[in-house]
Amino acid sequence: MKALVYHRSIPRYLLSAFFNKIQRKRFHHLVTPLKLEDVAFQPARPGWVSIKTRLCGICGSDLNLLKGAESMLLEPYASLPMIIGHEIMGVVDSAPPGSELSPGQRVVVEPMLDCLCRELPPCRFCAKGEYNLCENFLDGALPPSTVLGFNAKASGGMAEMTAAHPSKVLPVPDGLSDEDAVLVDSMASVMQPILENFPAPGETVLIWGAGVLGQHAVRCLRAMGFEGRILVIARHTFQADMARAGGADDVLRSPSRQELAKACGGRFIPTTMGGGNVEGGADMVFDCVASSGTFQEALLALRARGRYVMIGTAGELGKVDVSSLWLRQLQVTGSASYATALWQGERVRTYQLCLDHLASGGYPTEGLLTGLFRLEHWKQAFQSSFDKAGSGSMKAAFDFR
Repeated sequence: MKALVYHRSIPRYLLSAFFNKIQRKRFHHLVTPLKLEDVAFQPARPGWVSIKTRLCGICGSDLNLLKGAESMLLEPYASLPMIIGHEIMGVVDSAPPGSELSPGQRVVVEPMLDCLCRELPPCRFCAKGEYNLCENFLDGALPPSTVLGFNAKASGGMAEMTAAHPSKVLPVPDGLSDEDAVLVDSMASVMQPILENFPAPGETVLIWGAGVLGQHAVRCLRAMGFEGRILVIARHTFQADMARAGGADDVLRSPSRQELAKACGGRFIPTTMGGGNVEGGADMVFDCVASSGTFQEALLALRARGRYVMIGTAGELGKVDVSSLWLRQLQVTGSASYATALWQGERVRTYQLCLDHLASGGYPTEGLLTGLFRLEHWKQAFQSSFDKAGSGSMKAAFDFR
């Protein structure tokens, strides 16, 4: 079968990082260790569901890998060579008895490789349904990695076939299109931290970044009933327009600190050096970019005891003044993928919750999936994702139909 395979090459990884610093909007395919190859299909473990891929989305973590921008500390949580891609929608090719899945059934794959997938007794987090925090991602019957697509045996969805543990395969509801179903993974990545950090009624929420994660943040908040004020920071005009369409009250385009303070309900305080400070501000920030700049400005934009949630996947952050962190007793937390979460007194499976909202017809998806590419056009697909301003790309995916 045809597949995009990422190989281990430290020189090529470092070259990718070097050229990305010079030309951030260009996909340097000549140096990246990614190749389109003919490979044999083999499920990672006996009893797994074999799936014919229909669509596979391109995730920010895929792009970070190709940019040479992944954290060096995360190296142990991947095993190479690997067929990349974990935003998978397909149809069942074959399923083990008792799985309640049948050939031809449309499905999505929740890609976490937790204790159950690794054929181990549940760790303390898996036992509570918090398998995104599994303590055995390095052990068991599979090579190290947190999700399939970053695993030498559990291949990802940028291939004609893939396979998954039956517990991670969810049927696509009737009436939900393939194109909307493939959005479930990016949506779940945002829904999880929102469920775990849901704002109180009447609070002001600042969403930093209006790419696909920021768009989902606006829509998830509204879908779950939040009626407070949502302010979004967007870089591009098309992102700003989509944020408003999704339910944002106000959108700012790369604001100054004075503009940010006013929009958040705070007060700008000039400083002799350092660009000024903000007194008062938003109750909560969902950072869907997670850069040094967004982390810095988010800390300033929060009121005392405000909450910062990192949704974007940052590696290293540069110089950041964290004095607001202790001066205002801010709460700072991150978020890892998806699992289950407590919602209104019940534990819900985030992936299934997102599928249900997508199928309801009340979740606005227009414009979220902006490009479908054949696998042989992989260079163009990644280029469109590298240069979002030039391509108008929100979320691109590979189409095997």
